[in-house]
Amino acid sequence: MEAEALLNRLNEEHSLTAGELVTLLRELTPGLKKRLFRLADEKRKKYYGTGVYVRGLIEFSSFCKQNCKYCGLRRGNVKAERYRLTEKEIVDCAAEGYKLGYRSFVLQSGEDFGFTEELMISIVRRLKARFPDAAVTLSIGERSEAFYRALYNAGAERFLLRHEAASRPLYESLHPGMSYENRMRSLFLLKEIGYQIGAGFMVGLPGQSYWHLAEDLLFLKELQPEMIGIGPFIPHSSTPLKHAVGGTVDETLVMIAVARLMVPKALMPATTAMGSLDPAGREKALSVGANVVMPNLSPLRVREKYALYENKICTGDDGPQCRSCIEMRIAASGYELALGRGDHYSYSRSL
Repeated sequence: MEAEALLNRLNEEHSLTAGELVTLLRELTPGLKKRLFRLADEKRKKYYGTGVYVRGLIEFSSFCKQNCKYCGLRRGNVKAERYRLTEKEIVDCAAEGYKLGYRSFVLQSGEDFGFTEELMISIVRRLKARFPDAAVTLSIGERSEAFYRALYNAGAERFLLRHEAASRPLYESLHPGMSYENRMRSLFLLKEIGYQIGAGFMVGLPGQSYWHLAEDLLFLKELQPEMIGIGPFIPHSSTPLKHAVGGTVDETLVMIAVARLMVPKALMPATTAMGSLDPAGREKALSVGANVVMPNLSPLRVREKYALYENKICTGDDGPQCRSCIEMRIAASGYELALGRGDHYSYSRSL
């Protein structure tokens, strides 16, 4: 009964202590899990209705200076096929998405310092000049404060930077050579600058416990990001964690639902990783609180090279095919494709 009472309080107050979150997660019966999923779906509908927002994803570089133990793009993976799109190719990808009705683009890469501040400013300015009614999101890792401010001033409005692990020991065990303090500082700095920010984590990482997950949820509660990305950890054969078990769709659904109740107004993607583990994974995520999809606009010739994990879906679908497939899947789930910028609830109502 304690778990049921905790779920009721979480739904009403949007907060629990770390110990209470651990108790809820440990004692989540099948019946209570079903209720959690229903409450999370109701909460997203309260703020966003049945709309599912689209972000056109452009994976523009597979180079990365970091050596994260879980990632196929890690510096130490000598088997990784590296590529960089040109500025023209990036704009052309966005143009294709714009024709398909997308009004939000995510520029994602490894931490590739070959894309300098000057080059990134040029790319963002070109995108904003050509598609003034579209939002530009960056997902390019840790950079300097001056870099972040320059790109914001150039027109980038959103920045995705998963915190990965709110637990310092867990974070440091997965990110050799990286600073836990800098990761956290970067997120709060991006928020201070004015970006709509995205944070998040993977479920099923080696060494991850309920306590770690509770810390992640409480960090998100504190940060109040506009976007929360939660997906399953999928091992890559060319990383130190290649023999790890990985996360499951069911475990991830629970965390998506709890995060929806913790930060009710957040935008939350149904990730490609969910669809890679389960053909209906993205639809399941939508049913428990997720409300964003990110169809790939990258050129077909490079999609398989952007391999954060293996056996990724949708690497062979062109833009129109991907748009059609996504729309049908969303409709079959009882939701509707929402074209437009898809801003955060609070932001869109302050305009």
